Amino acid sequence: MSERWRPIFEAVRKACSSAAWSRGVELSRGNAVHRECIDADEAVFRIATRGGMLSLAITLFLDDNDWDCECGSEQHGCEHAAAAVITWRRAEESGERPETPARKTGRIVYRFTEDGNALALQRVVATEGEDDYPIRASLAAMAEGRVESPRFVASQADLAAEIALSGHRQGRLPGHLIPALFKALRRAVEVTLDDEPVELSTDPVMQRCVLRDQDDGFRLTLEQDPDIRRRYANAAALRAGTLHPIGQLGLTGRELERLPQGVSYGPDQVTELVTTVLPRLRKLAPVQIETERLPGTTREKPRIVVQTEEDGNALSVLALLVYGDPPQARVDAGRLVHLAGAIPQRDRDAEKELLRRLAAELRLSPGIRACYEAEEAVQFKRRLDRWDGDVRGDAHERFRLMAPLAPRLDLDGDRLEVTFTSSGGGDERADPAAVFRAWRENANLVPLLEGGWAPLPSDWLARFGDRVADLLAARRNDGSVPRCCTPDLAALCDDLEQPPPPGFDDLRPLLEGFDRLPEAELPADLDAELREYQKGAVDWLGFLRSAGLGALLADDMGLGKTLQALCAVRGKTLVVAPTSVLHNWIAEAQRFRPSLSLNVFHGPKRALDDADLTLTTYALLRIDSEKLAARRWDTVVLDEAQAIKNPDSQVADAAYALDAGFRIALTGTPVENRLDELWSQFHFINRGLLGGRSDFQERYASPIGAGDDEAAARLRKRIRPFLLRRLKREVAPELPPRTEGVLRCELNPEERRVYDGVRAATLENVVKQLEAGSGVMAALEALLRLRQAACHSGLVPGQQAETSSKVALLLETLDSVVAEGHKALVFSQWTSLLDRCEPALESAGIGFTRLDGSTRDRRGVVDGFQRDDGPPVLLISLKAGGTGLNLTAADHVFLLDPWWNPAAEDQAADRTHRIGQDRPVMVYRLVASDTVEERILTLQQSKRELARAALAEGARATSIAREELLDLLR
Repeated sequence: MSERWRPIFEAVRKACSSAAWSRGVELSRGNAVHRECIDADEAVFRIATRGGMLSLAITLFLDDNDWDCECGSEQHGCEHAAAAVITWRRAEESGERPETPARKTGRIVYRFTEDGNALALQRVVATEGEDDYPIRASLAAMAEGRVESPRFVASQADLAAEIALSGHRQGRLPGHLIPALFKALRRAVEVTLDDEPVELSTDPVMQRCVLRDQDDGFRLTLEQDPDIRRRYANAAALRAGTLHPIGQLGLTGRELERLPQGVSYGPDQVTELVTTVLPRLRKLAPVQIETERLPGTTREKPRIVVQTEEDGNALSVLALLVYGDPPQARVDAGRLVHLAGAIPQRDRDAEKELLRRLAAELRLSPGIRACYEAEEAVQFKRRLDRWDGDVRGDAHERFRLMAPLAPRLDLDGDRLEVTFTSSGGGDERADPAAVFRAWRENANLVPLLEGGWAPLPSDWLARFGDRVADLLAARRNDGSVPRCCTPDLAALCDDLEQPPPPGFDDLRPLLEGFDRLPEAELPADLDAELREYQKGAVDWLGFLRSAGLGALLADDMGLGKTLQALCAVRGKTLVVAPTSVLHNWIAEAQRFRPSLSLNVFHGPKRALDDADLTLTTYALLRIDSEKLAARRWDTVVLDEAQAIKNPDSQVADAAYALDAGFRIALTGTPVENRLDELWSQFHFINRGLLGGRSDFQERYASPIGAGDDEAAARLRKRIRPFLLRRLKREVAPELPPRTEGVLRCELNPEERRVYDGVRAATLENVVKQLEAGSGVMAALEALLRLRQAACHSGLVPGQQAETSSKVALLLETLDSVVAEGHKALVFSQWTSLLDRCEPALESAGIGFTRLDGSTRDRRGVVDGFQRDDGPPVLLISLKAGGTGLNLTAADHVFLLDPWWNPAAEDQAADRTHRIGQDRPVMVYRLVASDTVEERILTLQQSKRELARAALAEGARATSIAREELLDLLR
């Protein structure tokens, strides 16, 4: 008899308590123990419990006298170990084999099969030599005999599987049971798939994210595991002979939608991919890297780099939050951007502290460029000097604060030099133009040419800055100041206690009042008796001629500017005038200066000769500019000089190019709409006096337009010696009064319908365009249609009308005027409106004649109207009759279509209110109530203020602008 059992028997007996040993004896006697195998080094017994349902395996390790039981008891010497050694001893002593009692015991077998595309399970009790018994009841019911079934023993795995199945008996498995079932069956004795042994795993299989190269970037794709042989619809898969549950990915719905097609990451997204995307995905799904180009990560401390650059006279500063030196990555708007090498792992706490310091010490934010000018740049440099971080670039060094500037004015004859030098003892200088620009912009510092910034000499500039700036703007390229600026230069020298410039004594009377000018010698052939004010103008013109300076004679219309100019001209003289007044010049020259030889440079056979007086038109000045500019003229006269009011026009360029010793500009309206018009005329008579056009716009036109009374006063003072303007009420008190009035009419229902229709069709869209910064042409077109509808519906395209309320009002008023023995001028911008007045006058029996651009015999029409027996009404277009006509036979003027420019209307009215008129003059503007014409009257007033601001004391000036168009249309 073998004694192999004895050592382990003694070891178990020694380890068991009395109670455990007694229960072991009971189990052995109850035939609950059967032997599975006894090998050279171990013996395995199985003990059936709870009526045989659960069998626990106990393994005896013979070489070590140790054992292991599935019961999991905290006591090493359990009743199962005792039952096993007791049964083994009894079998050895009796010579019997410890088997299951007479009745055979089955085991539970798990057979998986495929049911369509799903995994199915059949549990059976398999008993040796007998057919398998399908399990259709609970194991407890079978073990307790409540259900007839073969005897079986169940392992811990069987009981765990029973629980995991949660009442499911046979067939297709619900997917939610798979994970727990596979976990329970990992130690099951027999599990098959389609009759082949199969292993079970609790490790879920799932799709994986694969990263591959794509061009110079990467592509991330969600793919199936290639080792999976079969996927089942109920969340199970077969991979390499093992069944696995299918795991659920933690991806979002959008990721599950995009990743199967693949998501690309460019070179600029590598940092996000490495530091954010992949770490997150690894928590949610398997990730497989199939590229060798993906950069690694590193640990670096973040730091701030401040870059400084020059931006004109400003300092441009950019702060960057970077990792590595040289930078490997940069933080932009909270996002890490990879630059080179390994990608650093972010230290957000350190970043937060750096950002706090950057904001507190330098007042910067990373990645946002700051631009500092003047004082701000100097102050920033001081802060940067205290910064202990990395600074790249040296642009900030140019913004060091230097000693204040000291001005110096040097005069050498007519040459003027102005310098500004830092008073710190060095030779640091500032550009004078930069000094004055900074002063106009109310800055306190200005850049020095050698670097650094210095405080402005504010007190000196407050006293002399405007005058010095005017002189510098007028200075020629060689540094000399034009003679027309000598009075300004002399006044400055006097304030600076310096001697006056040479030649100033000759010009002193210009500053002391025109009444002290020397008396000019009148031409010997003059056949006229000059009025006192006319004689004063001739003295003034003669003085300026002798001084080599030009003159702008801007007397009110009708005061005899032509006669005064004829008294002042000497030598070969060129007169440029509108075509409409050319004959007036011929007549007045022949009348007042009969000895002057005349050459009318006009018509297809025009030619220049040696005549004393050459007369031509603005149109021919433009066409024959080279021929006229090639001759040296002793005197050039521009009559109605507002013709060159646009400095950009060809006719203005032609006038500027004329070569003349003495230049005279004649106009009753030197300013109509913009101060550029005044600049253009002074650029002709005294070039340089008002500086360059852009300088004039910046220092005069814009400030005056904004209501700067000081700028207006400075302009008046500068031009006063060279501009003479007298109003009729000042120098011709004998002239009868001129009275202006407004005649209002109400539109009839049909006219109101047409007007409102035009307004509704255009207004909303046009106003929107204007408010958006465009649509000026469309606005002017809309304004034209509204004005036409206010005057006569028949002027509106597509409309028909025999007469209008305004024409009816005109006829009613004219009937009374003519009946009382008066004559009248009727003006309109549109000849088509005059066309509609003619039949109405004929029907009313009122005699009339007409003058417009198509009239051939202008003189005959004028002379016929001027006769006592001539027609009482003259229909006249504003363009054809606004200048150069003497129509004193009329004492009533009717303006049919008021416009925003009052100068043109005033010129028209002055055709009759001039020297020679002995009756009071009435000027009427016909206005349709509740139309755009009422707003036009308001705008006219602002235009008059512009002229007053430049030429005399006046209120705030305005100019035509988009806002005014909006006001007219709204």
